[in-house]
Amino acid sequence: MKAFIRDILTTLALAVVIYFGFRMTMQPYIVYEVCMEPNFMEGQRVIVNKVVYKFHEPERGDVIIFYPPAPYNSSQTPFIKRVIALPGETVEVKDGAVYVNGSKLDEPYIKEPPNYTLKLQTVKDGYFVLGDNRNNANDSHYGLLAPRQNIIGKAWLSIWPPGQWGSATSYPLKEQIASASNSN
Repeated sequence: MKAFIRDILTTLALAVVIYFGFRMTMQPYIVYEVCMEPNFMEGQRVIVNKVVYKFHEPERGDVIIFYPPAPYNSSQTPFIKRVIALPGETVEVKDGAVYVNGSKLDEPYIKEPPNYTLKLQTVKDGYFVLGDNRNNANDSHYGLLAPRQNIIGKAWLSIWPPGQWGSATSYPLKEQIASASNSN
């Protein structure tokens, strides 16, 4: 009988450790808007990796979940966006394309090219983020930057609906900029 009780207590302790370990390192997130279509649909659920940015900074192409700064944070609902430019870099949107540090990005993940322009600017005080559904997203082209301290983590796995199961794809935008710079 003692062995049975010991086994149950060990199993419960292990379950508690696993549960709290998961909650400290991962977090579920529900996509609330259409701003990331066609890659993330409204109602889709993803697991957010909360520890990845303890080892390195966000990179261009990462899909991040963050709390938007005022005045965008009225509902306290986190946003999901793609990192396009890092602090200190320049960004511009013109002729239906995004340019980072003067290099045009090849963006196969967007729903459609942006139908707006954004004059050349240097990113300060955060990360320049855009939704994949460029023309229907409240993002950095309206002045919203993602402050580093507000980033919860990186979209890691899609877990719902079943047809969307799998890893959340990041696009290596830094390689695009490096190859464009080398070809100039």
